[in-house]
Amino acid sequence: MSEQASRRPHKPYRRPQKDPVRMLAFEALRAVDERDAYANLVLPPLLKKAREKGDFDGRDAALATELVYGTLRRQGTYDAIISACIDRPLREVDPPVLDVLALGAHQLLGTRIPTHAAVSASVELARVVLGDGRAKFVNAVLRKISQQDLDAWVAQVAPPYDKDAEDHLAVVHSHPRWVVSALWDALGGGRAGIEDLLEADNERPEVTLVARPGRSTTEELAAATETLPGRWSPYALRMAEGGEPGAIEAIKDGSAGVQDEGSQLVAIALANAPLEGSDARWLDGCAGPGGKAALLAALASERGAALLASEKQPHRARLVERALAGNPGPYQVIAADGTRPPWRPGSFDRVLMDVPCSGLGALRRRPEARWRRRPEDLDGFAPLQRGLLTEALRAVRVGGIVGYATCSPHLAETRVVVDDVLKKVGGAELIDARPLLPGVPALGDGPDIQLWPHLHGTDAMYLALLRRTV
Repeated sequence: MSEQASRRPHKPYRRPQKDPVRMLAFEALRAVDERDAYANLVLPPLLKKAREKGDFDGRDAALATELVYGTLRRQGTYDAIISACIDRPLREVDPPVLDVLALGAHQLLGTRIPTHAAVSASVELARVVLGDGRAKFVNAVLRKISQQDLDAWVAQVAPPYDKDAEDHLAVVHSHPRWVVSALWDALGGGRAGIEDLLEADNERPEVTLVARPGRSTTEELAAATETLPGRWSPYALRMAEGGEPGAIEAIKDGSAGVQDEGSQLVAIALANAPLEGSDARWLDGCAGPGGKAALLAALASERGAALLASEKQPHRARLVERALAGNPGPYQVIAADGTRPPWRPGSFDRVLMDVPCSGLGALRRRPEARWRRRPEDLDGFAPLQRGLLTEALRAVRVGGIVGYATCSPHLAETRVVVDDVLKKVGGAELIDARPLLPGVPALGDGPDIQLWPHLHGTDAMYLALLRRTV
């Protein structure tokens, strides 16, 4: 070593600084990736723990939430941009490194965080969780990303619409191509509609409350917190941004709940369907986690009817019990398989089957589901959906009403299931559900109902009402 080199001062080692907000966001993303967890289940306990330690205030919690959900919603777009900035296939990059890069990309392209702060905070996070070597890689990639804004990057990495419309929309709006195709089919074509829907999937959903009849009112809820009226449901209120529903006494004691307005409308339509004869026995055959069951039980109690809430999974049945506790009318909760039910045929006047499905209608709330689901998953749901609807028709008396609901607009989970069961089982007819939701526009050609995030501000709930005829 030369004398000059030996005299060169060594750069002192600096310990990486832990940023609680970005550490928490990274931890949440790793849980989603490694454990197939859902962000809406992982994030609240992490935020609670950070608050208890004194690491977080309200602004920190809001930023952490935006980083997690924003990164997950735009993951497909960010992956395409990151891929354009590296010299290897994306699949060869370690998942923790990708998470740090995606978090950095979102700060650069999806928030108002200054460029220097976004890069330096992300590189510092990389030093903490990945080490100095990979932090240099993160720094190089993010500096490339920072050279253009989101619109410029999308114009570069998305194929032209006129050459490959579905792939263009998939990259621009961050949805898997097969999901774009399925949603487009369900909408019935047209570029404006599908773009509006995909963009609505990437917006933060409002928190909607439900005042359960006989237990609370919208006026009481409005007095307890800052809200706006619901758009369609007479029992709904929309919370102001930043509101904390868990702090409301009515939510704590179960007299009100957090429930998407689309979910409320499904229960309301079933309850409002015209019925001749007895109206004393109602069934929710797939009741977990209990939101629709709680509203149905409250509506049933107003008419002197009793609800049986059945849920196959015991732990979900316990959630249903918790949701129904305190209902003013009679009800019962059981753990039972709706495809092999313990009740006798013809036992009920009204039956709801909100069947397990792909969840493509709730991508606003669970953005990671779009990357987790595969087209073949629908083949796994199909026999269960048909089996549950078949048993629902057997469970209802002649003249009684069955509501078949899914939180998916995919035709293979909605109309195809209903048509197949009607052809196979017979003895039932579709009734027009649209008049049962007066004032709600754009419900489709009927007789079934499809709600949409971009048209109704709800999850994409589907409902078909069937009357048993023989």
